[in-house]
Amino acid sequence: MSKKFRIAVFASGSGTNAERIFEHFKNHDSIEVALLLSNNAEAYALKRAANANVPSKIFSRQEFREGTVLQWLKEAEITHIVLAGFLWLVPSELISSYSDRIINIHPALLPKYGGKGMYGSKVHEAVKLAEEKETGITIHLVNEKYDEGRTLFQTSVEISPTDTPDEIASKVHQLEYAHYPEVIEKWILGIQ
Repeated sequence: MSKKFRIAVFASGSGTNAERIFEHFKNHDSIEVALLLSNNAEAYALKRAANANVPSKIFSRQEFREGTVLQWLKEAEITHIVLAGFLWLVPSELISSYSDRIINIHPALLPKYGGKGMYGSKVHEAVKLAEEKETGITIHLVNEKYDEGRTLFQTSVEISPTDTPDEIASKVHQLEYAHYPEVIEKWILGIQ
């Protein structure tokens, strides 16, 4: 059998998407989640990784920028990087080392509601304020700018004028859980 593709998941928060990714690739024939990396020692994603028997590491901004994280990825023989609620801009050295092999999910229909500072509840509040009739998710490759990499997948959901930002978030989370693991799988296997 050929060598497995090895994913590193980056997460800064609760890790609900990371957990879905762990579940999706558990016992997968050709893809395994080999590492969870977090810039937040308090991230619940670390507990989810431990529960799924996925090794994890915590890093500082300096370690991220100076190449320590890149070294960890190489040592772990990581082939692909998945951002799952990770909020920092990825350094250009890491992007060039993993060109077209870093994927992210954004909780809106890009190019709307993207860019620096647009994450989580801030996105859903902006969607509500703009009185949008739909929102959704965008799964895209990562480049040197926030939320500007090539789009691989988008899907939308209708929202009602009475939906609160929390209700909008709930609808978006359901799209994330339903689609992100499958899109990751197709992307890695070249089906996308």
